[in-house]
Amino acid sequence: MAEKNIESVLHEDRLFPPAPEFSQAAHVKGAEHYEALYDEAKADPAAFWAKLAGTELDWFKEWDQVLDWQPPNAKWFVGGQMNITYNCLDRHLKTWRKNKAAIIWEGEPGDSCTLTYAQLHREVCQVANMLKGLGVGKGDRVAIYMPMVPEAAIAMLACARIGAPHSVVFGGFSAEALRDRLNDAQCKAVITADGGFRKDKVVPLKPQVDAAIADNAAPSVESVLVVERTKQGVTMESGRDHWWHELKKEASADCPPEPMDSEDMLFVLYTSGSTGKPKGVVHTTAGYNLYTHMTLKWAFDIQDTDVYWCTADVGWITGHSYIVYGPLSNGATTVMYEGAPRPSNPGCFWDVVEKYGVTIFYTAPTAIRAFIKMGDEHPNSRDLSSLRILGTVGEPINPEAWIWYHRVIGAEKCPIVDTWWQTETGGFMLTPLPGAIATKPGSATKPFPGIIADIVDAEGNPVGDNEGGYLVIKHPWPSMIRNVYGDSDRFRKTYWEGIPPKGDQHFYFAGDGARRDQDGYFWVMGRVDDVVNVSGHRLGTMEIESALVSHPAVAEAAVVSKPDEVKGEEIVAFVILEGSEPAGDELSATLKKHVGKEIGAIARPGEIRFTDALPKTRSGKIMRRLLRNLASGQDISGDTSTLEDRTVLDRLRASS
Repeated sequence: MAEKNIESVLHEDRLFPPAPEFSQAAHVKGAEHYEALYDEAKADPAAFWAKLAGTELDWFKEWDQVLDWQPPNAKWFVGGQMNITYNCLDRHLKTWRKNKAAIIWEGEPGDSCTLTYAQLHREVCQVANMLKGLGVGKGDRVAIYMPMVPEAAIAMLACARIGAPHSVVFGGFSAEALRDRLNDAQCKAVITADGGFRKDKVVPLKPQVDAAIADNAAPSVESVLVVERTKQGVTMESGRDHWWHELKKEASADCPPEPMDSEDMLFVLYTSGSTGKPKGVVHTTAGYNLYTHMTLKWAFDIQDTDVYWCTADVGWITGHSYIVYGPLSNGATTVMYEGAPRPSNPGCFWDVVEKYGVTIFYTAPTAIRAFIKMGDEHPNSRDLSSLRILGTVGEPINPEAWIWYHRVIGAEKCPIVDTWWQTETGGFMLTPLPGAIATKPGSATKPFPGIIADIVDAEGNPVGDNEGGYLVIKHPWPSMIRNVYGDSDRFRKTYWEGIPPKGDQHFYFAGDGARRDQDGYFWVMGRVDDVVNVSGHRLGTMEIESALVSHPAVAEAAVVSKPDEVKGEEIVAFVILEGSEPAGDELSATLKKHVGKEIGAIARPGEIRFTDALPKTRSGKIMRRLLRNLASGQDISGDTSTLEDRTVLDRLRASS
């Protein structure tokens, strides 16, 4: 990695301090409180995490050693025993939370239900016993391929209850992608549904499972458990396939939680690389429980009166950490929604906020940009006054999209918690604490207490303020990835060899470029491979995209490069326009000039392509790799299993 650092060109000076009354009532009360926590954790990370583990979680057996760090392998709370479902369920039954709403669920067709902690505990125990009856035991992997229904969370918790690591596969994945994951994890059982509802359509799921395991293509799978959701006819193979509701009739609601060692595997979750097979990210029990609990508690300032809604799917790490485990460990009320904004109901998210009095709303920048394109009339026609905190996740947010979110959704009163983290980190790494840290549009602000983050060059040397470099973590944290399932070499090479060690200092580096400003705020500039190199200047695509989105005609933009004989690379921008804004050469010239004014001539796009959609993963991330292929006139290559809408590529090809 001998390349020059990414150049930082985006300037953002607006500052939004927390309201004094908010800070006074928050878990972390002001900048001095944050700095004290951060300094305490940096001085002695093991003691910091041990104190929180002892006060925030319930244990069956206390640990013997807080941290065993043999780079790149970390073990936390060695010798301790617990069960994450005890912390998410059982302990709340001893308090007034027993009858508190644990999960509020809204189905796409309009059906809904609420499960209290007592009801959720009963359901989880029944399904845990159903799995035991199918021969699933401690250590057996179970795939979960489900729509966004309560049974998806129940299935995850039931697996954790009996010590069977789950592997959730997003319900939009193909049979081939499902088969690859079943075989890599050697899953013994699959939990699925006949289908689910998505954007006014029925998405078949059981037929995809049948295709994935047909002809013994996934020989480890012995049982398939099927939830009846859409009631379309499906084939049930005798002896292998079982209806959830039929087995539940006979299932006992008594299932004590399996004692799990701190480092026993909780789940394996697959994340796609740009090439090669998906990586099975392994997370273990105790450290993950503690870190998701604390990050949700402090970063979203969870209070007992909150109705918290993360709009992700449980098929992604955001759903694992911040729909299921983090909220339930805190005894919070968590909202699950099966649907998504769609032409027939573009305001559906705001309907859910209004209906349930949502107080904390956590979504992706790509969704926010889509809301902007749909128009202010949708949120403006709903009562969003219950909201007190907003959050963003998935990729850096453009400052102007941040300002719209603050103004239109937050009524200029809601702190925005802009989080940077990854599947591999398990929880938030950079995030404002809403009562403690003044926010800057587009910045994930500062590290969570206990996270030792830095910006370094290719040799691991710290860079100066406002110099672009590589974002690294310099000390282990409890919820960090433990391994790539079945491939320790890939784990080491992918995350620990990108920046070479310096003496005893090892760097966790997962591919993001960033800078730190004079106030210590971190600005994530996107993936290092999402960089354009123009005449020797390496520019982060996020900053050019932010300049484009700041123009009133632009709703969303994605920037890539294509080879150029003179400059090395030329900038190509794919642009979605606001509403009925007309595209054409005149607007193209205006936008190029606008980028030059905002950043400088070096960042001016050589080509602008107008489009109605961008290729995105089902978690909302723009697949710039595919856009680079299109811009360069190359064939589409690499893993496309996460692509949400394949017709987008066809439309982009036709317009080029």
